[in-house]
Formats: sequence, structure tokens, C-alpha cells
Amino acid sequence: MLNSVIRSAALMVGAALVLSAPVAAQDSPFEARLAGMTVAQKAAQMMMVTLHGAYPLDADAAFLREFQPGALAIFNDNVQSPDQLTRLTNSFQQTMTDAGAPALLIAVDQEGGVVTRLNPEQGFWRLPAAIVLTAAGPEVSAEAGRQTAEQLLAVGIQMNLAPVADLETNRDNPIIYRRGFSNDPTVGAEAVAGFVRGAAEVGGLTTAKHFPGHGETSTDSHAELPRLDLTRERLDAVELVPFRAAMAAGVEAVMVAHIWYPAFDAERTPASLSHNIVTGLLREELGYDGLIMTDAMDMNAVDLFLPFSEAAVRAIEAGVDLLALGPSIGRDAAQQALDAIVAAVEQGRISEERLDESLRRIFAAKERAGLFDWQPLDPATAAARVNAPGGEAFIEYLFTQSATVALDRNDLVPVPAGAKVALIFLATRYQIQAECSRYADPNLTRWVGVGDNPGPDEIGWAVEAANASDVVIVWTQDAIRNPDQQALVNALPQEKTIAVSLWSPYDWQTYPNVAGYALAYSPLRPSVPPVCAALFGAAEAPGQLAVTLGPELVAGSRDER
Repeated sequence: MLNSVIRSAALMVGAALVLSAPVAAQDSPFEARLAGMTVAQKAAQMMMVTLHGAYPLDADAAFLREFQPGALAIFNDNVQSPDQLTRLTNSFQQTMTDAGAPALLIAVDQEGGVVTRLNPEQGFWRLPAAIVLTAAGPEVSAEAGRQTAEQLLAVGIQMNLAPVADLETNRDNPIIYRRGFSNDPTVGAEAVAGFVRGAAEVGGLTTAKHFPGHGETSTDSHAELPRLDLTRERLDAVELVPFRAAMAAGVEAVMVAHIWYPAFDAERTPASLSHNIVTGLLREELGYDGLIMTDAMDMNAVDLFLPFSEAAVRAIEAGVDLLALGPSIGRDAAQQALDAIVAAVEQGRISEERLDESLRRIFAAKERAGLFDWQPLDPATAAARVNAPGGEAFIEYLFTQSATVALDRNDLVPVPAGAKVALIFLATRYQIQAECSRYADPNLTRWVGVGDNPGPDEIGWAVEAANASDVVIVWTQDAIRNPDQQALVNALPQEKTIAVSLWSPYDWQTYPNVAGYALAYSPLRPSVPPVCAALFGAAEAPGQLAVTLGPELVAGSRDER
């Protein structure tokens, strides 16, 4: 593995080479279109709205015709099935086209894991948590980006509001935990860049969020305005690395967080409204000329800070191109924000040229997405285009590639031939016994099922079985937050115990003396079979450690003994 410092430098150089300079106004192919638009039409193109419900309503069509927003975000209540969602996006786009307006840039939060809008019960497939992609490696992450983009494009969605480029540097972060790719800048950057690159290969647009980094916060910006007292040197070395990599890979948009960074603004200011961050750091210093958008403007970090209309004006003053209004912003509030932006132009507070700069970027993104030649999709074949069975096969492959043996101090993996094994598992996860029994010798294996919160009696049974065995395999699920599971593992003979983390990769930090540590990274059913196969030597465990757990266990590594 290349030295982390060298790889980080390479990513930074790549960003400098790939990022393009701003296109001069006279060279833009969109000048004639801009010249024919009113200030209100331009301001509306800078807004991403939400229309609720699974079926188009007359009121929705009227709003689209009259307001003519530039973008629209899909949420869970818009989705029932691939054919239904295709009819819905077709309807939205047809309304815009009939009104003579540019087609909508339709977006969705399809991160995978805990933030997913299109779900299996609706006929789609979804990725597991991003950390699984990191463990599988950047090329598998790229394939995940490709396949996710193809699934979205199949139902008329051009833009994924992903990947999350925030690092999990604060394990107790209430909003980023289980959404970040890593806590290591270099390893996380490689996975983020892979996802972006893969989506771009099939014409999908991606969004790196939440700039300049939400991972270190201890509060949720949906509820309040977090403050991060990080130095500029720290941001350069850690938080900004994945964003630079995403930009170098061609990410279409960067979403700016609602977080106050005193290193850039002495007065309490969300980054999304900060000229120093949006224009000074992202646009000028990092040289990014793609779309810059806000996080949802209905979050308390903003609406407890400023009236919504004023916040919209300030975001544009800061240099933002696209305002994500958020799902709770209705038509009236959107109109008020539009009126405030128009008034700001009329008063000379914002120049019309400032709006034109953003519209050139918005139109360029729409052109890359083929939206100036929009054609409806066939709802009858939407399910085939989504290809849920193919997606499910990819998920199984993803887990075979992410299965990781991070530590094997005493050569216990695979289990030595003829060894007596105590296999201790959470009885609520009976799949573990079903899968591992395919490889375990029934004459040499003793199974011990315990509860999710094992008490003294269960721990006693497990210790008894462990003492009578040569190798102990114990499975945990989020032990980092479960003292009873921690007590179970630490009561076992450490020198012959292999612990398997079924969920949080951080479980090892609560039982650091075990002889071996393997990771499944996810409680989803496909995560279990490849780990069982690796433990008993039926398959390799090709995954890399997705996070740094300590000096002995560093992100990007795997046990090589």
C-alpha cells in the first residue's frame, strides 16, 4: 500500500489537474437562453423544490408551470414502484417542457445504508452502508457508483445527492455515523472518488457532501447550528482530502453544510451562507467550478438563525448556485424566497450577472444529463431497467469483497484442521449458525447462542465452552454501544478468541486483546456467508480495514500473516 502522505499528495495534484477554469460568459452556449429569461425565472432555476405524494396533482402541475424551478428532490413519499416513479418523473418533466421551461434536474438522496429513498420493498435495490464499499476497495466502490446511477437514471433521476465525503472522525456523531466511508482521509478519499467516477461513466451526476466536513460534529445540524473549532491546517490535512478527491474525479456538485467554522468566520455563520467558505475556499482556493448547492434550507441550523427568505439571499451572495429548499418548504415559502431574491437584484444587492454565473453551471449540468433533449421513459419497462435481481447479485458480490480479517495474531484463521471450536453467536441472528455450520465440523464444534444483552449465566456458558475448545469464535453486533457484549468477549480466553464484528467496525476497541478480529461491517444477511467461509478456509477474505482503530489496526490494511 502506498504511503498515505504520498497518496494524499497525489490526490491533491490530481484535483489541480482536473478542475477546469471558469468558462467565460462569451464562450457559454447558454447566452441566448439567458437573455430571454426574466430575473424571476433565473432565480427559480436556482431552487431545488419538493412535491409530495406518489401521483402528480393539478396543484403540482400549476406550481411547476408558474414557478419553473430548476431542480426537484425525490423523497420516500414519492416512491411506490419503478413504473409509478417513472410516470411521476415523466409527468413533472412533461409539465416543464409544455411550459417552455428547461427540464428539471431531478435528484434523490440514495446514499445506501441509513439514508435511502428507493428501497427493496418498492422494487429497487439498495447499497449497504458506505463503509462496506470502502472495505471492498475503490474499484468495487466505482461499480457501486455505476450501478446506483443506472438504477436512478432508469426511473428519470439524474442526480444522486451522494456520496457523503465526511469522515467519521467523531464516532459519536449523531448524524454522520454509519454514513461516512472511513475515518481515514486517504482511504476515504479513494472510496469517494471511486463512487463518483463510476457514476460518471454511465452519465450519472453525483454530489459530495457536506463541505467542508460534518464528521467531527457532536450535534445534528437538522436541530441546531453546530460549531467546529478546527484549524485550517487540520481541515487541509483531514476533512478536505475526500472533497478534493471527489472534485478530481469529476463530481457534479458539492453540497455545503450548515455548520459554523470560526476559522473562516468570526461571527456565527453557517458555511452554506459564508462567502469566505463558498467563494473564498471552495470556488477560488480549491478551484472548483462545478455546482455548489446548500444542504436543505429548512434545517434548524438555518431557520433558527435567519428568516428563510433572507437566508436564501445570503446563500446566493455567498456564491451558492443551487438552493435545496428542503421537504418542509411549501409553495408559499418558496415564492417568498423567490420574491426576496428578485428584490435583492432590483435593489442592487445581488447583480443579475451573479445569477447568470450560477445558471451557466446549472444549464451545463442539465446538458450533461441530456435534459435539453428530454424524452419520456417507458414506465412498462422500468422494473427491467432497474434490474433489482442484478442489483441484489451485486450486493452479494460486494460483501464477498468486503469481508475482512484485520487481525490474526496466533494463526487462528482459517481454523486449523482438527481444532475444537466454540462458536458463540447472538441467538437472534440464527443465520450465523446456519451459514457457519456449512463449514464447521459438527463433531468438533460447540454452539452457544446468547442474547443481544448476555447476562452472567450466558457469559458463564460461553466461557465453559471456550475453555474446552482450541479456538473460540464470538460474534458481536454493535458492541461499541453494548457493555454486555463487551463483557462477554473480554471474559473469554483472549489468546484463542477470534471476534467477528457484525455491525460497527469499532467493536474491537472494546476488546483489544483478542487474538483475531474479522469484520462483516453490516447486519444485512449477505454479510454473514463470506465471513463464515473465510473463518473456515472455504474462501479468502479480500477486504481491507475501512477505518483506523489504533496503531496496530490502520485503515487500508489487512492481516497478511
